[in-house]
Amino acid sequence: MNHPLLFDFPQQFETERLLVRLPMPGDGAPLYEAMIHSLPELKPWLEFAQQVPSVEETELNVRQAHIAFLERKDLRMHIFHRETGAFIGSTGLHRINWEVPKFEIGYWIDTRYSGQGYITEAVKGLTDFSFRELHAQRLEIRCDSKNVKSRKVAERLGFELEGILRRDSLSIDKRDWRDTCIYAKLR
Repeated sequence: MNHPLLFDFPQQFETERLLVRLPMPGDGAPLYEAMIHSLPELKPWLEFAQQVPSVEETELNVRQAHIAFLERKDLRMHIFHRETGAFIGSTGLHRINWEVPKFEIGYWIDTRYSGQGYITEAVKGLTDFSFRELHAQRLEIRCDSKNVKSRKVAERLGFELEGILRRDSLSIDKRDWRDTCIYAKLR
């Protein structure tokens, strides 16, 4: 494959209810609000949820994610409700290997929108986008074995549990061992 910077592909896609696109300058404020409402649910699983950033730090993070997307180093995408324009959450393709190509899918949702199928819809859209536009050969979803909600998303979408890495990491609070589930879907 040529250099990833020379690989052109859409910067957004739509599903039935969602618009999923690269992070754009100005997304910091709605992202910040979503994180604030979702911290209790995100804190056990995600490093970024351990400390509340400022709105300015969040905007800086968005702009850095925008640059990383353009550089093809990390493809974070923001999820918006198509009708209302509300920021719903984030997904994306991480730990990229362009030679294969393979990607790891990550995701989280604003707690105010959980339980409505939005993350499943967004991840299905991202899966289809990855196979169609990026010619992915392998997609992975890695999550803590105790993160039942995240595991159910992978299972609903037909990702196969390939294995569980026992004592693969410490919990976010560094108090106990955690196991990592590796789900995958092949082209």
